[in-house]
Amino acid sequence: MKIHFLGTGTSCGVPVPGCQCEVCRSADPRDNRLRTSAVVSTSDARVLIDCGPDFREQMLRYAKGNYFSGVLLTHEHYDHVGGLDDLRPFSYRHGMSVYADDMTVAHLKQRMPYCFGDHLYKGVPKIALHTVSPLQPFWIRRTRILPLRVMHGYMPILGYKINRKLAYITDMKTMPQETYEAIRGVKVLVVNALRHYEHPTHQTVADAIQLSEQVGAAQTYLIHMCHEVGLHSVAEAGLPPTVHFAYDGLEVEF
Repeated sequence: MKIHFLGTGTSCGVPVPGCQCEVCRSADPRDNRLRTSAVVSTSDARVLIDCGPDFREQMLRYAKGNYFSGVLLTHEHYDHVGGLDDLRPFSYRHGMSVYADDMTVAHLKQRMPYCFGDHLYKGVPKIALHTVSPLQPFWIRRTRILPLRVMHGYMPILGYKINRKLAYITDMKTMPQETYEAIRGVKVLVVNALRHYEHPTHQTVADAIQLSEQVGAAQTYLIHMCHEVGLHSVAEAGLPPTVHFAYDGLEVEF
């Protein structure tokens, strides 16, 4: 099983347009972050998690394969769904199954009406929307997917646990107790860590480290960082041994 990080940045990405801080000017490619997205590969499936506005560029940079078995969406914010139209070349032959909660499904039908309905415009991506619910498992081929309820401030969104080994959570501030129990002892935890000081709808780096310790994750990779996290080479050195800042292009096999 493997996770390939396509993007690890927050909604503005890094560098932030117009910013001249040392992170945004850094020549270290690990400080260059596209919007957060990842591909998880199992023995029989290749699953995309979120499809943001950088999806096309991520495919040109990092693609290792020309298909997806399905797409998991965490929520409907633009930095997580803005690239869905670019699924066109991946969906022409067999269509593409996209899984999301009821609110995200409803909003996508409003935002992309040309993709859904009885009379579709020729050439649109062939997207089949599937509504999923927290703690109700489903399968993509033989790969088990468990949706997880987490809170993006006051907004309920989804994380995902895949094959009982990987938990992937982004844009979270808090989570209910049943989600803690569902991810306890997970082998790899991927979780958001926006910056070092408080934010109303996202975890801080310290919050993410505390969560990793609470659930007993063997290894934790931080995502959805902004430029205020600091230089990767400096910030990484301040993390516990089992916690790491993910970066664009990183592959982790487990």
